[in-house]
Amino acid sequence: MRRYRVELPDDIKKELVTFLKGNIKTFAWTTSDMPGISLDVTSHELNVDSTFKPIRQKRRKLGPERSQAVNAEVDRLLEAESIREVKYPEWLANPVVVKKKNGKWRVCVDFTDLNKVCPKDSFPLPHIDRLVEATAGHKLLSFMDAFSGYNQIRMHPEDQEKTAFITERGTYSL
Repeated sequence: MRRYRVELPDDIKKELVTFLKGNIKTFAWTTSDMPGISLDVTSHELNVDSTFKPIRQKRRKLGPERSQAVNAEVDRLLEAESIREVKYPEWLANPVVVKKKNGKWRVCVDFTDLNKVCPKDSFPLPHIDRLVEATAGHKLLSFMDAFSGYNQIRMHPEDQEKTAFITERGTYSL
């Protein structure tokens, strides 16, 4: 991926820095700074086909580095109250750990089985061309990191245990 660096004119840079400093409390600096959107507003709901039996994946052993990455992610998400420990879930998945280009580990969960029993969304994501065209005419465009935006919308309480995943330390769900 090619990265472009554009220097802002000094007056715009100064105005932008002043704006960001004036709104510093708006930004999340740690996971715990993001309490998430209230369930009264919205939540993720799973439309699982009830004709399928729940699937419990057998626990896959991870190497020491990967286990350490999973434990660190579990600690971070527990502290932010984004996950909780669960006992005896019907659905169970494994974490998947992949090394990123920067050498850090990305921890995901293998929801392949759960995805197979949910109908496909009839509202596809917009084409990148349309997103880029929508920026036309604007003075500035930011590519600020959304900082784990998937944690901001919580899972509906009835579907939380379907997102259970197993680690060497225990079983957790979103």
